[in-house]
Amino acid sequence: MVKDKPTLEAAYNDAAGVTAAFNLNLLERLRHELHAKIDPANFVHHAFFNEAHSRIEMHLVSQLPQVVTIEGERFSFLEGETIHTENSYKYTLEGFQALAGRAGFEALSSWTDANSLFSVHYLTRA
Repeated sequence: MVKDKPTLEAAYNDAAGVTAAFNLNLLERLRHELHAKIDPANFVHHAFFNEAHSRIEMHLVSQLPQVVTIEGERFSFLEGETIHTENSYKYTLEGFQALAGRAGFEALSSWTDANSLFSVHYLTRA
């Protein structure tokens, strides 16, 4: 659900580094599954709330100029250049129900936690 920017950014840049490890694991998967020549230590996790699109964006930021090779293709990165790895859209209850409606669903009920930070929706085909 939509929350204030500091709350969202703190959740996706958690102090324990859980989200960063999850994001950086994408590079490990490239190495192991596609035999990519990439050093995950040359990237850092960065997440921020894009208010214009109401979404958290997760990126991996190159810490230096480098070339990455994946299945024979070479990708050059400048220092500070990012790989945009994920979008996590945030909705109000009404916004989510409208989205569900446009996708052919009808919202029968919704529940939130005591602080209205999270929601669960019961949908049926319209």
